[in-house]
Amino acid sequence: MRYAAASVVSTTTSLVTLGVLVGLVGVAATWSNVIATAVGTVPSFELNRRWVWRSDGRRSLVRQVLPFCALSFTGLVVSTLAVGVVADHTPAWGHTARTVAVLGANVVAYGTLWVVQYQLLNRYLFRGRSVPAASTVYAPGSTTSTSTARKVGDVAVVAGAPVPVER
Repeated sequence: MRYAAASVVSTTTSLVTLGVLVGLVGVAATWSNVIATAVGTVPSFELNRRWVWRSDGRRSLVRQVLPFCALSFTGLVVSTLAVGVVADHTPAWGHTARTVAVLGANVVAYGTLWVVQYQLLNRYLFRGRSVPAASTVYAPGSTTSTSTARKVGDVAVVAGAPVPVER
């Protein structure tokens, strides 16, 4: 749910930027998409890192920032191709209809990458950082559990699998 909420914020940021650039300023759709993706990547990275996966340490340029930007660049390439195709096929449409079509192409392109990106972020980029609130936590050497206390060294049982608490 946190990942979905973070995606809503970053997607809204990107779509508003894209809509303003295409619909109001008149910037070409593909360049507008490049700018909108760059603008939306900033809140996406920070929300995912800090809120979704609860990573509050220093950012790692090599382990986090560059791979995240690579994922965003992949989304940018796919969405720019989609936006470009739609823009090329809708020049005779009215201004509002064309803008809506361009926005729709952007949403469809990113939507197809959303699940894949979540898996990559969860498994590799921010792995092991999030501990769901409803998990059961066992303190080392203890036979009792609690659903609220979490500290380094504890083990959360999530979906039947032990997950070490790292912070």
